[in-house]
Amino acid sequence: MKNLWGTSIILAIMGSLNALGGSASGAGLALFEQSAKGAGTAYAGGAAAADDASTVFYNPAGLVRLPGTQVIAGLQAVVPSARFRNEGSTHVTGQPLRGTDGGDAGIPVFVPDFYASHRVSDRFSTGVGVFSPFGFKTKYDASWVGRYQGTESDAMTVNLNPAAYRLTDKLSLGAGLDLQYARAELDYAVDFGTIFAALGVPGMAPQENDGFVTFKGDSLGWGYNLGLLYQFSKEMRAGIAYRSKIEQELKGDARFSGVPSPNPTGQFLDTGITADATLPDSVSLSFWHAFSKEVAAMADVTWTRWETFKEIRIRFDNPAESDAVTTTDWQNSFRFAAGLTYTPGPWAFRAGMMFDETPVPNGAHATPLIPDSDRTWMALGLGYAVSDTVSLNAGYAHLFVKDAEIRRSATGEDQLRGGLSGTYDSKADIVSAELAWVF
Repeated sequence: MKNLWGTSIILAIMGSLNALGGSASGAGLALFEQSAKGAGTAYAGGAAAADDASTVFYNPAGLVRLPGTQVIAGLQAVVPSARFRNEGSTHVTGQPLRGTDGGDAGIPVFVPDFYASHRVSDRFSTGVGVFSPFGFKTKYDASWVGRYQGTESDAMTVNLNPAAYRLTDKLSLGAGLDLQYARAELDYAVDFGTIFAALGVPGMAPQENDGFVTFKGDSLGWGYNLGLLYQFSKEMRAGIAYRSKIEQELKGDARFSGVPSPNPTGQFLDTGITADATLPDSVSLSFWHAFSKEVAAMADVTWTRWETFKEIRIRFDNPAESDAVTTTDWQNSFRFAAGLTYTPGPWAFRAGMMFDETPVPNGAHATPLIPDSDRTWMALGLGYAVSDTVSLNAGYAHLFVKDAEIRRSATGEDQLRGGLSGTYDSKADIVSAELAWVF
């Protein structure tokens, strides 16, 4: 058993690092795609369902409900679309920003997950999960109108979440530690034409002499999660789950290209960088109720403290460089979900919907690196118990995303980036599948 868990965990971590692109399909940076079974109900009732090992993520207290030993391996394909429409973007000189609308910035990615649980006794269970709770990925044409705000972003987190839990009558409690690896890469065009023309360098003109900078960094951080599950009756239970914030200090480097020569500034040289990121804490309250042996309903509400994500600030080791800052000022947000399951015999049919509120306060604080808006999920799922020990689950969700606005002005931190103004037309499709094995 020990060798199976160790090998499975290593393979899951390697798969996450190699396959995960981090395209956020929840509001902000959030990734809800942690279970194919949960996908079918739009992840409603996650903190109360506690019906497989993915409860490691949703509510660790639920592990005490699981018999024997269980292993789940899943994969979610996220296919987003985000198309920008330019609406009068301007350069600091007052001239229009030149460039295309950028094409479709949405990048299809795969999000893997792995969970294992083991019941030690009637009152004690353990579990472990490898999953990605946050991430995003976008990519625009290199010559798009908002290139000085960003051309490509790729950020991901991978959590290793071991846990141990106790049960007392109807009440179970759970706790776990999160070891989180974070990695990020951000690419920007740099308007060297404007910068060097102001310095009097011959041959330089605004928007005519672009270069690029790539920031890369990674980090390890720690957090924790707590859970409570109360069984009111055989037909009804409720759960509360808390996942702490995790502070990351990413370290890496900045690489510049296309820098004009001569360069009298002492800036725009390859150098080391650091960037702080505080990924938010969240609280979920969930309910699960069985109307009969075959029909059950679930619902939940999740609050996420996005106010921890105030800015993207990159600090350079080169003392000649000023910090690169993008102010976000995100706000706390709510997610509401409801779902139904119908389980006749070995088959399971699922449906659900979710409303997910954006943390972006307004267009002045929006960024093309993470184009975000309110979204509504509509989801369907299917499960089949192949035997008493093996089951298969699949889910599909379509995300209807409200048009997102960007209304940045060519002042302050955006003086050299330009005043990007426009609207996003976005949507996403998610297909999930998993194999569950109980032994």
